[in-house]
Order: sequence, then structure tokens, then C-alpha cells
Amino acid sequence: MNTTDTEYGRLQPPFSAATARAHVRELLLARAPDTLPVTIDDVLLVVTELITNAHRHGGGLTAFDACLTDDTITISVTDASPDLPRAVPHSRPLAPGGFGWSLIRRLSRHVAITPVATGKTIEAVIDTGTRTGLAEERRQRGPAGLH
Repeated sequence: MNTTDTEYGRLQPPFSAATARAHVRELLLARAPDTLPVTIDDVLLVVTELITNAHRHGGGLTAFDACLTDDTITISVTDASPDLPRAVPHSRPLAPGGFGWSLIRRLSRHVAITPVATGKTIEAVIDTGTRTGLAEERRQRGPAGLH
């Protein structure tokens, strides 16, 4: 699998995070069947957070794509707001919410935000390689840098 498959990964909004998760899970199982279950869980968590943030904070979802290569999957979400995501400081650690952006950055190899005419596109690149310990390596590396 040396090329991306945008036809297979593209969905037309509006749709729910559950629909996007099912689509990405199907893509991984069909095209990268050796992906570790923990890695699939991490990818699906990033998908959920990106879609939820687009609906909750980004003025609505306008585009979604998932591109798979030999060792990564790139999840691209476009929303209707030019405002950049931000991590919320937690003065009350047990309060719900505010963890999505930090999770996205922590689970991704790379995160990029690109302004577009009607908002912004956030791309999260996540390792899908089947090396033992990959998920743990990613957790130890910490948040992805923004470029």
C-alpha cells in the first residue's frame, strides 16, 4: 500500500462522529489489517475528537477525509471557523470536557492547521505501523508539534 486512497476515505458532511469512526475502522481493517487494536483505538479517538470539536467549537463540519499510507493515516477535518483550537487549562481536574485537543496532539505524530476560505482544516497524522510498542513510544514522545 504505497499511495493514499482518498476516494475510499472521503465522506460528505454532515455526519456524526460515530459514522466517521465506522468509516475509518472499515478503512483500517480492509487496507491495513495488521494494525494493532490499541492503534485502531487511538485513531478512532482522534477521529471522534476532531469531528466533535468541529461541531462543538468550529461552526460545523464542512469536509472529512482519511488517507492511509504504509505506516500512517492522515485524518483531515475542515470546519467553518477560522479560530484555532486551544487546550483548556484545568483548574478543576475532575470537571468534564476540555481534553480533546490535548488528546489529538498527544496521539498524533504530526498536527497541522491550514486556513481555508471558509474556516480551517486540521490534519492529524497518526502512526499505524505494526511494530511492537508503537503506541507506547507515541505516548512517551508526548504532544505532536504544530507546523
